[in-house]
Amino acid sequence: METNKHIFRVNRRDINYLRVTIESYDGMGVVRTIDPQAALIEVQVAPGCERLFFDLMGSLAEDEDIRLIEETSDSLKCPTPPARRVTL
Repeated sequence: METNKHIFRVNRRDINYLRVTIESYDGMGVVRTIDPQAALIEVQVAPGCERLFFDLMGSLAEDEDIRLIEETSDSLKCPTPPARRVTL
């Protein structure tokens, strides 16, 4: 099963909170930190969970005042690791 990858720039203080929150939804997604200094994270979202994931991100942005900026590989200052196929 291939995941959908999304890269976000967040506040550094929110990285662990986001990881714990997203990964607590069993099977929805996995968070990894790409660059802790730049506060870049990659979220690998399981197929079929995109809507739930973006609903959760919207809720966190509203209720918890968490700032999420989705990045594209063109807008990143650091090189993006090569694409990998992830099997769950």
